[in-house]
Amino acid sequence: MKATWNGTVIAQSDDTIVVEGNHYFPPESVDRDVLNDSDHTSTCPWKGLAYYYDIDLEGETNENAAWYYPDPKDAASEIKGYVAFWKGVTVTE
Repeated sequence: MKATWNGTVIAQSDDTIVVEGNHYFPPESVDRDVLNDSDHTSTCPWKGLAYYYDIDLEGETNENAAWYYPDPKDAASEIKGYVAFWKGVTVTE
């Protein structure tokens, strides 16, 4: 799977985990150079507290376009630290 924004691949892996229709990419498969910590968080009743990243690429910013669970609840332990995308980021095979 590939995650692409504005024509640039920002994550690529054969080992994503699909949860609720979202592909979660292993941390090592994500280009950390384009991610910056966001102050935004959200809570899922069964996964726990999600933290977000802004994507900064070639002078453009896509705010809160990636998220991850650093300490998920037991039911979602398999996605600990994995990164998922939305807000215009295309995920394809």
